[in-house]
Amino acid sequence: MKKSIFLFCLAFFLGTALQAQEYHVITSVESIVPNGLGRSRIINSLEDKDYNEFTSVQTDEDNTRNKSDRRDIRVKNFEETKLLNFYNLGGIRFQNIAANDSMITSMINSMIADGWDLAFVTSAVESDSGKDDGQGIFITRYIFKR
Repeated sequence: MKKSIFLFCLAFFLGTALQAQEYHVITSVESIVPNGLGRSRIINSLEDKDYNEFTSVQTDEDNTRNKSDRRDIRVKNFEETKLLNFYNLGGIRFQNIAANDSMITSMINSMIADGWDLAFVTSAVESDSGKDDGQGIFITRYIFKR
């Protein structure tokens, strides 16, 4: 009897551990364009795409092209949450950064409430490269799994 209970529990936990995991990426883009002229958003895709449909194989012998058009890659169903820009006419706005932190925290808490775990966070910046550039973004990808 004890062996059968043990085997049942073992099978249950192994079955649970072997379940496939699902990932979801949400991206925040925060403008670092001076004078508040940029656009800052949280972007959440509502569509799934299969990367295999848009992948081709390149070899020396042949060039197997994928039949998909680049326009097919575009996602038309997504959520766009407004954020504030880092700069305004007076320069950097710390209130805007705090407001964006609050919005991003709300998004993360909502995802966690929906059963997702925040697995990874990665960020990058393309910043102003001199007095004549005036362009830049700060991008962060939040990778959730369940």
